[in-house]
Amino acid sequence: MATFTHATPERCAQLHRALTAAGLTWSDNGQQNAPQFLAYTVTDSHGRTWRIHPATNFQISPSSPGQIWQASCPALMTTAPVLSARQVAEHIRDTPA
Repeated sequence: MATFTHATPERCAQLHRALTAAGLTWSDNGQQNAPQFLAYTVTDSHGRTWRIHPATNFQISPSSPGQIWQASCPALMTTAPVLSARQVAEHIRDTPA
């Protein structure tokens, strides 16, 4: 069974800081106590909406335990690989129009 125990309050705070530092507008759905339902909505500088979710424990590599976030953009029909908070924020910020 998939678990999401890696989506801790500190990891969520790291994501909050990374998204803010990247200049992105974001909100969460308030489900930090139920991380399997946790979702962030992010708007990039081109007006596209991205969704960020914690990856399942099966998607996380033991060699990269800080990479726990996955972003998708329906407008681009793309899903990023599992990335760290900083990497996912940079990926969204740097995706061209």
